[in-house]
Amino acid sequence: MSRAYGHASYGGPETETWFDRDVPTPGPSELVIETKAVGVNAVDHKKRSGVMANPEAAPEFPLVLGSEASGVVVEVGADVEGFAEGDAVMGRTAPEHGSYAEHAVLLAADTAKKPPQVSFVDAAALPVAGGTAWDVIEKLGIREGDTLLINGIGGGVGVVAAQLARNRGAAVFGVGSEGKRALTESLGATLVPYDAGDVREQVLALLPGVDAVLDGIGGESMRGVAGLVTDPSRVVSIVDPGVVELGGSFVVSTAAGVAKVAEMVAEGKVDPKVLQTYPFDEAAEALRSVESGHVLGKIVIDRERTTHS
Repeated sequence: MSRAYGHASYGGPETETWFDRDVPTPGPSELVIETKAVGVNAVDHKKRSGVMANPEAAPEFPLVLGSEASGVVVEVGADVEGFAEGDAVMGRTAPEHGSYAEHAVLLAADTAKKPPQVSFVDAAALPVAGGTAWDVIEKLGIREGDTLLINGIGGGVGVVAAQLARNRGAAVFGVGSEGKRALTESLGATLVPYDAGDVREQVLALLPGVDAVLDGIGGESMRGVAGLVTDPSRVVSIVDPGVVELGGSFVVSTAAGVAKVAEMVAEGKVDPKVLQTYPFDEAAEALRSVESGHVLGKIVIDRERTTHS
């Protein structure tokens, strides 16, 4: 049997539950891992709420929470090449599967081998946030001399994106609360505190404008900073499709850059900033922390940890 944490229906935290299930078997293009660590993301509680559910589908509850994990391969699908039992990997879950579990089903195309220098905890932070950050930096075409504004720099995507941009020779400014100043500065970026007044005015007091914007907040906050760029095509949001109306792009991330980001972590060029870990038994508390919207860096469930740190 395999223990898992999920939800018995769509809704709020009250729907969450622990349950036992058979160890899953991989289908075509899938592989099964024994999880070592699990990344916790905002998309997890959004899926639980039902806002992302297919209204024409009838899911078989309980559903396992989670979108990414690292671990050791225990079985590969018959058509999967490049992976073998015993490989240390990190990846995104296959459709209709979750990762808050002792065993997880990953999509082989969205899975990469873990560099030996990278811990399982850091590796679990990369498939979603690292992959998304890579896609956005590529989409924005960040290059040496650019100025990038990250609207919401304190989360997992903003943390990695800031470092990727700095590695390319860009100057990075990040919108966040004053409480995120130390984290922002540790990334080599300059904080623009939203709790110190109008963000747009603060930026214009420092710069004539910015070359590109990565938006991780959406809504009016996104619209307020989008006008800081001369070329609206260099505005990308990872949360608000309304950016398209302004001439920007809404990025649905892939796992194409995860292996590249992992190599940069191995080389010491990127730190995913896993600032909090929770033991598996405290999966609910880990998700509550992300759901609060006030997370610094990345939260990971460490299956080898017995106490919260």
